[in-house]
Amino acid sequence: MERERGAGAGGSRFAGNAAAVFTIIIWGTTFISTKVLLVDFKPVEILFFRFVMGYGALLLACPHRLKNVSAGQEMTFALAGLCGICLYYLLENVALTCTMASNVGVIISIAPMFTAILSRLIPDKTGGAGDKLGAGFFLGFGVAMAGIALMSFHGAGMQFRPVGDLLAVLAAFVWGCYSVLSKKISAFGCPILLTTRRTFFYGILFMLPALGLFHFEPGLWRFKDVTCVLNMVYLGLGASAMCFVTWNIAVCALGAVRTSVYIYMVPVITVVTSAVILKEPVTWVSALGMALAVAGLFLSEYGGKGRSVKKR
Repeated sequence: MERERGAGAGGSRFAGNAAAVFTIIIWGTTFISTKVLLVDFKPVEILFFRFVMGYGALLLACPHRLKNVSAGQEMTFALAGLCGICLYYLLENVALTCTMASNVGVIISIAPMFTAILSRLIPDKTGGAGDKLGAGFFLGFGVAMAGIALMSFHGAGMQFRPVGDLLAVLAAFVWGCYSVLSKKISAFGCPILLTTRRTFFYGILFMLPALGLFHFEPGLWRFKDVTCVLNMVYLGLGASAMCFVTWNIAVCALGAVRTSVYIYMVPVITVVTSAVILKEPVTWVSALGMALAVAGLFLSEYGGKGRSVKKR
């Protein structure tokens, strides 16, 4: 019986890691689609259209209603939508207009540390794996941040710009909040498609007041361009609908902290994709940075004794 439980847990961890890897590969390549769309769309327009499309896809995939939701659970969904869908992307987009992209890339990568701190401060009654920290997590964080800094600042240098950098820190913080809230949502025992759709609903709802502030224009004529349609579909169906589901699967299986460290791989995927698709050169400094980021991921995931184990 113990052997069967162990095998089941191992299978769940494998599925969680696979889901996290898949998600990060897609998220690491979204910059190409975003770069193409920015020619005709404002950042807030891309954000709104992709999540409306993602919500529609989830509705078609699972048109059932989410039933028997308590007021407290509804509040958790609302906060997750506010943090992970609305605030995170808005803060990141505004930060990119106020500071260097390299600064944002490094600062956003501290999200796993915020996730770890919040996971320790906020009680978790689920007993899920991954929320207890060991020395390996902190060592991995340092190694990964060094690698990400090498990839981000190589050839650019860091310029301190307080407003933009602070907004990037806030973006990393709200993503940490979203990760912890996702862990709580996974404990509700509801279908992941339905919980993700409910989170999207609140994210879009909270986004509406910001549309006027950022001068949103529907401009549906832009979708006559096949290139715009294909890239928006990639962001809406792939990076939004599908990847938020697979990310939530990973959080459910691994815990908020162990899933969040996969964020270290986003710059690596970006560098590799740039080299393959955009033919951008990979220098030895970038290669070293990628190696350190991967090493940091493995140290955080497997290098310490900080995994939590359920008592049976």
